Formats: sequence, structure tokens, C-alpha cells
Amino acid sequence: MTFPVRGYAAHSPTGRLGLFDFDRRDPRPDDVVIDILFCGVCHSDIHNVRNDWGNAVYPMVPGHEIVGRVRAVGAEVTRFKVGDAVGVGCLVDSCRHCAACGKGWEQYCENGMTLTYNDVDRHDGLPTHGGYSERIVVSDAFVLKLPDGLDLAGAAPLLCAGITTYSPLRHWKVGPGSKVAVVGLGGLGHMALKLAHAMGAEVTLFSRSPGKEADARRLGADHIVISTDEAQMAAVAHRFDLILDTVPTVHDVNPYVPTLANGGTLVLLGYLGPLEPALNSAPLVLGRQAVAGSLIGGIAETQEMLDFCGEHGIASDIETIRIQDIDAAYERMLRSDVKYRFVIDMASLSQPG
Repeated sequence: MTFPVRGYAAHSPTGRLGLFDFDRRDPRPDDVVIDILFCGVCHSDIHNVRNDWGNAVYPMVPGHEIVGRVRAVGAEVTRFKVGDAVGVGCLVDSCRHCAACGKGWEQYCENGMTLTYNDVDRHDGLPTHGGYSERIVVSDAFVLKLPDGLDLAGAAPLLCAGITTYSPLRHWKVGPGSKVAVVGLGGLGHMALKLAHAMGAEVTLFSRSPGKEADARRLGADHIVISTDEAQMAAVAHRFDLILDTVPTVHDVNPYVPTLANGGTLVLLGYLGPLEPALNSAPLVLGRQAVAGSLIGGIAETQEMLDFCGEHGIASDIETIRIQDIDAAYERMLRSDVKYRFVIDMASLSQPG
């Protein structure tokens, strides 16, 4: 059985998003029904909508930075009650029995995680649709509790941008005394600065152009290095234990490798694809350095991240928009014209265009 829901959907790679009526499943015994209040706009929404990765299925309702309140729960649900503030991130299911799932790494599920949108439910075969909608139904195992006092709109991007940067910081054991650098000051980069600073690290922003120093320092950076300035880059050689590279487009990572300390790691978070130009392995071998990747986080780690943000008063810097302005927001994102994340106020769905 199903029930009707309204949302905004893409119907082709080139068309505008628009109103779309579709059905959500009736709740299973372990399901939570959530009224969506806010949904963050991720750069991957644009990639998916425009079929940049070649796997788009239309109609597509994007959105995987979802914050709302519990409307109803299934008979077996005990962790949530009606009215609770909750979140849903990039995944809504996994096989739950492979080695990765057993470690709490559902995002690396060996049988494939179920994405919040542009995917297929592993139980009923129906397409998954995301948070650009008024309501969603998700298994309680993949629903997250929002700490009291956390701004609900500012919390939405934590479900993707927040956990994408928090997970590698935790995995590489960042804490007081760590020297961390962040490449790129956008949706991911600004969260990386906030989180690394809150963990007690000494934090540096790599930027290709001047003019971002005041904002970077406000967000938690101790230092700013202009990566196009050879003298500044030479001055930070062998300094960083961890570099988080948040740039979502093709770029040369070779200039950053010499700034790693011996045993240091550069982690790619924003770009998926071949490195161009090719990565020079000589510094890696000579300094036991590494270039690695990281993808969001598991459910337990995402809950840990939300609790950490609650304790430290961390939320994303956002601009709230109406759903009717989503296409314009996409164009602005492509021009980097947002500080630092758009969040849709889903109450606008009931307003005239």
C-alpha cells in the first residue's frame, strides 16, 4: 500500500525541476514517517539531476540532507516518537550483514547501500525519492536523532557535508596537536574548518586566491596559504598530518603532497574520477605518505557527529531558499555564489510559484 506525496522532481538532464505527485510506501513495522521541514542542497544533487555520472533515473526527486519531525512510527519502533526532530542523510538502507555493515560502515556496504534518492528499495523494488518533498518513510535504523538546541535548518547540511568531513577527521584520529589543512572553501570546506578546529587541531586553509582570510578565520582556520604562491607553499613543506581536499572538480593534487608530513595523508572528498595530471608517486614513497578517499560515514558515526555538533554549537552556514527557486540555486552553486550551503524551507512547497 502507498500514500500520495508532493515533491519537486527532475524529468530530464536539461529540464527545470517542477511539482511532482508520487507515492510513498505505507510504513513497515520498523519504519519512521517524517514530515520534512528542511532539505539541504548538495553539489551531488546537480550531478545526479544532470546525469553527470550516467546513472540518472527519471523522474528524480533529489535531496539527501533531510531534517524533519516524526509524524508516525511503525509498531516495532522504540527509539523515536511522534514530534521528535530527526534527520536522514545519504543512505536509507544497506544489506546489514556484510563485513562493512558489521563494522558500522554502511556507506561501504559490500552488497550496495540504498541511496536516499535515484536508487531502488531493496525490499519492494520501488524507486527511492529524496528530500525535495513533503514527507519521507525510512527504516528506523537509518534515522538520526537531532540534539536539542541545534538549529534545524543549519543542521540539514550536516547530514552530508558535515559527516563527509567529520568521518576522515575521526578516522585519522585528529585531535589537539594535529596539523590539518583544508583545500577549498565551500560547502564541505567550511564544515571541515569548523570541525577540525573544534577537535583541537591547528587548521590551515589552502586557497587559490586571496580575499578569504577573514571568513576562513571566522570559521576556524589558524592560517591561510595561497596555493598559487610558490613561496607560501614552500614555507609549509612537510607540515600537515592530514589534508582534506574538498574540491569537486578536476584539479592537480601534486602541489599539496609535498606539504604532507612524513606519514601524512591527503584525503579526496569532493572529486570522483581520474587524477589529472597523474599523481607523482615519488613523494609518497619517500615520505610514506598516502592519497586516500573517504565517503560520508556510517549511521553510528553520523549520530556521533550530530552529537558532537550539538555539544560544540556547530551548524552549517546557510542561505534558506524556497523550493521554487531551486534551479536558480543550482546555477548559483555552479558559480560558487553561496556561503556556504543552500537549504530549502519545505514549507514553501505549499506556496504558489
